[in-house]
Amino acid sequence: MHKWVLAGIVYVVLVIGGFTVYEQLFDSADQQAGAATAGHAAGNEQAGGHGQGAGNESNPGNVHGNGNESGSRHGAASGTENGHGAPDGAETGHDTASGGDNRHGTEHGHADAAHQEHTGESEVHASIEANASEVKISLKDKAGNPVNELEVNHEKLLHFIIVDQNLEKYYHLHPEQAGDGEFRIAYRLPEGNYKGFVDIKPKDLAYHVEPISFVVGHPGAAASGQGLKPDTALTKTVEGETVKLTMSSFQANHPVQLSFELDQTHLTPYLGAMGHVVILDEKAENFLHVHPADEAKPVFETTFSRAGTYKIWAEFQQNGKVRAFPFVVKITNNP
Repeated sequence: MHKWVLAGIVYVVLVIGGFTVYEQLFDSADQQAGAATAGHAAGNEQAGGHGQGAGNESNPGNVHGNGNESGSRHGAASGTENGHGAPDGAETGHDTASGGDNRHGTEHGHADAAHQEHTGESEVHASIEANASEVKISLKDKAGNPVNELEVNHEKLLHFIIVDQNLEKYYHLHPEQAGDGEFRIAYRLPEGNYKGFVDIKPKDLAYHVEPISFVVGHPGAAASGQGLKPDTALTKTVEGETVKLTMSSFQANHPVQLSFELDQTHLTPYLGAMGHVVILDEKAENFLHVHPADEAKPVFETTFSRAGTYKIWAEFQQNGKVRAFPFVVKITNNP
């Protein structure tokens, strides 16, 4: 009997002890798990905080990105300025060695700014071959293929302006297409050193008018020019017709209006406009082609991109004859 009582007591003690140990073990495991969970959550919170901090730190980088955007805008402005360097051609067909220079022109960046949109590298290369009786112009793209797709520009596919090394002789010709990417015109140029300006509007190809040097005959070494001297009076008479030029400003990088006073009794449109103006700097490197701001009046608008001495040829058709009136002006940086 006593053995059974002792056995029952021992059994109860073992059960109670085992249960107590079991409970303690599980409580400890739960605490460790809770601590681990809390630590993980804290870690996530810290990681999230660091990530947010990094994001905030990267904001200055975004601000710098806006600076890059400003740079892009500046580049566009430069392109536009560069763009301002392209010209349109106008024909006179006259050659005048002295006061009667028939130089007809227009400036890129003028009222008729169809070419002014040009930015970037030109995709059309023009070359010139000339002899005593003929001039040939070849047009090729960057791959060397002939360029044939041209838009009509003031009633012509191609305007060809030629000046001699001293800017005393001026020719405005219109070669006709004679083959793939090839234009020809029969014209007698005196022996000498020249610069030509091929004015075209290629379809879907960027193009900038640039001076192309060429030689006719064997003129010998090119003599250095005397330089242009600004006119003291802006009134010129050619073949009995008188034209007076009035400029609103002589300041570079400033809008300039060129107004011409002339007998308009028999003034008629020439190549789709009431006149044409071609402008070259004294080195014949910057070619400007300006058309009337108002097609019914001999008033032109342009901008000279830099200070210097320029020669202006204004062409008008009176009594059925085209005459070019030359003017030399000095443009400064001062108002």
